[in-house]
Order: sequence, then C-alpha cells, then structure tokens
Amino acid sequence: MKQDTILKSCLIAAAMVSLVLSITIYFGAGDDINGRLNGIYVGTWVPSILALGALLLVGRKNDA
Repeated sequence: MKQDTILKSCLIAAAMVSLVLSITIYFGAGDDINGRLNGIYVGTWVPSILALGALLLVGRKNDA
C-alpha cells in the first residue's frame, strides 16, 4: 500500500473518531455546560486534523 494512502486513511479515521467523540461528549453531558463545552472543544479538532493532513500531503507532493 502506498504511503500517501496510509496517511490519508489515518487522518480520515482520526477525524471521524474525533467527530464521534465530540458528539458523544456533547450529548452525554446533559445539562452540564462544562461538559457541552468540552464536546465543542473536541469538535474543533476535526478541521485541525484535516488541515494538518492537507499540509502534510502538499508538502510530500512538492518534495517528489
């Protein structure tokens, strides 16, 4: 398997896990505002993970 494919798969999986974890924390908190804020915080990881992946993949293509 190509390294780019492995990197893409890992990044997508990490983003999906972060999204599911965020939803679980947010709705599992009930009326606790701090728990809901934790869920929102974890939800902001998704675009950060995907942006990091885009940066890594562009850097790899420029090196080749």
